[in-house]
Amino acid sequence: MAVRETLTAAEARRVAVAAQGLAVPRPERPVGVRDVQAVTTRLGQFQIDSVNVVTRAHFVPLYSRLGGYDTTLLERAAHRAPRRLYEYWGHAASLLDVNLQPLLRFRAQAAYRDVWSNVERAAREQPGLVEHVRQQVADRGPVSARQLEVAEERDRSQWGWNWSSVKTVLEWLFYCGEVTSAWRNSQFERVYDLPERVLPAAVLARPTPTPEESVRGLVARAAQALGVASELSLRDYFRTRPEMTRQAVAELVEEGRLLPVTVRGGTGRPLYLWHEARVPRRVRARALLSPFDSMVFERARLEELFGFRYRIEIYVPQAKRVHGYYVYPFLLDDAFVARVDLKADRAAGVLRVHGAWAEPGQGTPEVAEELAAELVALAGWLGLGGVAAPAVGDLADLLGPALRQAG
Repeated sequence: MAVRETLTAAEARRVAVAAQGLAVPRPERPVGVRDVQAVTTRLGQFQIDSVNVVTRAHFVPLYSRLGGYDTTLLERAAHRAPRRLYEYWGHAASLLDVNLQPLLRFRAQAAYRDVWSNVERAAREQPGLVEHVRQQVADRGPVSARQLEVAEERDRSQWGWNWSSVKTVLEWLFYCGEVTSAWRNSQFERVYDLPERVLPAAVLARPTPTPEESVRGLVARAAQALGVASELSLRDYFRTRPEMTRQAVAELVEEGRLLPVTVRGGTGRPLYLWHEARVPRRVRARALLSPFDSMVFERARLEELFGFRYRIEIYVPQAKRVHGYYVYPFLLDDAFVARVDLKADRAAGVLRVHGAWAEPGQGTPEVAEELAAELVALAGWLGLGGVAAPAVGDLADLLGPALRQAG
């Protein structure tokens, strides 16, 4: 492609949407393993989150790009041989393209380990327990932390961090790469085993790059997935360290794989265009995105490119929430046009839209109709019988009739 120095704001948005695979027509045939692999290769990771208000977060990115699919395809790719994904720390806890495993090994080294300080301290102070747990996994794996628990008085003073000593040690071993996740059980707990019994032998046999080579590889994968991004966005995608990311960006620019660009009329912040990124004349996209979708990882990028201010309000007290507990952004073509607070009410068999809000200038019947069609499709994929219309939000009055029409 010709070297570019500037992009219009519309071009930058279209590059971003296309790079994330959101402008590719959804298959009109049943989704298969090759489709899952194509999205895995494009995005590199699917973030995991324990909140199950709509469905588990890692299932949704494939739906947003492929439409209705059998979730056992993702389960098989992640949890059965030959594994195409494995669980580790990417942007956060994620299912990652297994081909990234060599690039992530350096994170197990003491100088680059960003595990929580209390986990590191617990492992350092209990070497006997570390060795015991390591041996137990080797002898009994795959095994959950619950199956290895020992009697102890647990500190419950900090909500969310009252792990047992065994669980803490297992998480340290997981971060160090000495154990890995074989799968998640029905309680969504990691089930641990040795890497050589889980990961493909061909992947484990690959040489280990230097930390600098690893970060350069991760930044390149981030650039492919984002299309156009700032250094902060490239760093955020796999949570690479600032100084190492800056070095990697400089080297990729020198190699001609990252092209420095500015967006006309933008903030003036330096951006980088992946050298193979498409700059489409137009994009056709319609997708509801999970709060943990890679398209919305970095909030400053959303505001800069799309003028879309988005925050997750799960941990905000209810009285202080602006849009709701579990809000899905709605992408239409190259713009975020609305957002909806969703809950899968499985007992009632409906997808509840607690609230619906339009972005400025987007509160139109057309937006409501497109959103309604997407909500009905999502409900069908989740196995729910219908969609309950919202009572709050500035798009509620238009969305209710549109849902009745779409249903």
